[in-house]
Amino acid sequence: MSKTKFIALFLIISAFAFACKDASKTANKNSNQPEVKKGVQPVADNEIAVIEMENSAAFGTIKIELYSNIAPKMVERFKTLAKEGVYNGTTIHRINQSVIQGGDPNSKDNDPSNDGMGGSDKPDVVAEFSDIPYDTGIVGAARSQDFNSANSQFFITLKREPGFDNKYTIFGKVIEGMNNAKTIAGAPQEREKPLDQIKIKSITIQPK
Repeated sequence: MSKTKFIALFLIISAFAFACKDASKTANKNSNQPEVKKGVQPVADNEIAVIEMENSAAFGTIKIELYSNIAPKMVERFKTLAKEGVYNGTTIHRINQSVIQGGDPNSKDNDPSNDGMGGSDKPDVVAEFSDIPYDTGIVGAARSQDFNSANSQFFITLKREPGFDNKYTIFGKVIEGMNNAKTIAGAPQEREKPLDQIKIKSITIQPK
């Protein structure tokens, strides 16, 4: 091989290696952005979640259909925690005009300052984002700034919230008791924390 051909071949190989390295950096950067499942219509499971509030006279019952075809990992986690009784005795610890939020085991203790900061003893659940719009009654998985930090906490939207679209895992929707969710949201609160405990008596998984 002539010196000129050798130099040309070396430059081609070097350019290819640099391009692969640059592509790898781009892929790693983009891997932090969860994919959004698009164009898939939610299909309700043959089981629903039934939330019974401790003060049933005031807050009643909320029934939720679950979408395993959209968020199988989060639905499995929610069902598992419900069957294990993890949600029983937790509170709705955050209320405002957009959402009610609960499911934190920390809320079982007598220290309200740590409510909303905890989760179950199970690993976090990876993001399962979809293009389903956050309309009234959508049930989403609460998380921190880390996309893959959903665990036990969940929230219910009280109205259309376009700012939530494609950013939080959707795993269900309220099919009965939306008025009860809005009643909970209207309870006296300070900085989005209810002044009096709004306790969940139980969440059970029942046949549809």
